[in-house]
Order: sequence, then structure tokens, then C-alpha cells
Amino acid sequence: MVIRAQDRVSTVIGRDESLIDVFVSLSPAFERLRKPGMRKVMSRLVTVEQAARMAGVDAEELVNRLNAHLDGAVDSNVSASVSVREGASHGPRPAALSSIPDDRVVHLDVREELRAGREPFSMIMAARRTMPPGGALTVRAIFEPVPLYAVMKRQGFEHWTERLADDDWRIWFYDAGGGAQPEPAQTTTEIRTEEDGVVVIDVRGLEPPEPMVRTLEALEQLPRGGTLVQLNVRVPQFLLPQLEQRGFTYEVREQEPGLVRVFIRHRN
Repeated sequence: MVIRAQDRVSTVIGRDESLIDVFVSLSPAFERLRKPGMRKVMSRLVTVEQAARMAGVDAEELVNRLNAHLDGAVDSNVSASVSVREGASHGPRPAALSSIPDDRVVHLDVREELRAGREPFSMIMAARRTMPPGGALTVRAIFEPVPLYAVMKRQGFEHWTERLADDDWRIWFYDAGGGAQPEPAQTTTEIRTEEDGVVVIDVRGLEPPEPMVRTLEALEQLPRGGTLVQLNVRVPQFLLPQLEQRGFTYEVREQEPGLVRVFIRHRN
């Protein structure tokens, strides 16, 4: 089976843990994949393509190197990434961000959550909802949270990234002037209501963490006695503890390869 750019890092290293050496050879930041707690979070959220972006290398080169490793022939023409110097930023500080006063900036530090192997995206989305109009949100993480960029972009937010240290990243999310608003879930997720108060949400075409974010948003509208059915390609391991914390019960049915149904209801 050939490794593709869209494959999760967890799927890739699940086939052969020695592939971690390939990631590490491209960027020392991937050393954390050797730690079970970090692997649990980072590898499940990040695709090979996103990992390449984090390492500063071409995604096709990374895919080729991973497949060459599986074939037992490492491609010596694939160059390692150029390391980013400590304190470097992704471009100059945007003028729109510089104009935001300190009292309109919401700060969130999820470094300890990540070190403990816990998924912090629900915390980030909750903090995003507290952002004042014309304000900004800063997120401190121990690796660059590339999957988060697309989520916030769809909600109308730009980002600016600072690398303060090898395991300390600060990402600023801000409205560049377009009046950012949360994108309705229906624009990227199929949601339909069936008989007997059953709501079906299909998240199979979304990248993490969007399946969890969209599902939690839909649950905010679920009436008592109703059932939300999530259609997924895998068991949503990060979603399940969130459901328990929010007072929901669930039943997981793995019906066939690539199709998992999760039945979610309010706890009585």
C-alpha cells in the first residue's frame, strides 16, 4: 500500500514505526513523535502533506522518501528541511494585527494540554467565541498547528505565526477587515434532518479538527430527546471524551471499512 499526501501521520507510522526516522531526518520537531502522548495528538491531527509544510519541505518529496523507506531504498536526492532559526516569524507582523489594542486580544496557552496528550481544539474554538469584534486570538502550542489554519480561514480569520523556540509557537488569529463570522456548518458539512428527531451530519470529507468542531456545533442545536448521527470514516477518538464532558451519551457502530456511525443523545 502506497503512502499518500492525504494520509494521516498516525496511519503512516502505524504501518512501520521506523518511518518516524524519516520525519525526524526532515525536522527535529518530529522527535516528539517518539513520545506516546504527543504521538496520540499530533499524528492523528496532521496529514503527511501538513507535516511536510511544518518541516518546510515539499510534500511530494516527503511522500517519496516515506515510500522509498518502506521499499528499503532511501532516496539520497531528497534534501532535509532548512531549519527555522529560533525567534523567526512567518513574515513581518501584519499592519492590521499591529493596530489591535492589547485589551482586545484573547490569549490561550494549550502547551500543557498537548504535552499531556490531550486534544485542545474545543478549547481553541471556545476561546475564539470570546474574541471581541475587531480583536485577535493568540494560541501558544508546542508545534505549528497547521490544521487549525484552514479552520480559522473558513471562519474569516487570517493568521500570523511566531516560532519563539523549538517547542514554543505563538499563532495570532485576527480579522483582516472583512468582518469575520463563523462559517455555517452547512456550507462544508452535509446536515439533514430525518423523521423522529434524527439529525444526520456527514463529516467524511473534512480534515481534522473540523469533524469534531462541526459535530459539537450541531449538538448545540440538538433538542432534548433528539439524536445526532455522525457519519465518519473512522472512530472519532477525540470527540468521544468531549461528548461525555458535555453530558451526551453515544453508541459507535463500525458498519464497514470507511463508514462509522456515531449515535449521540443527551444524557437523561
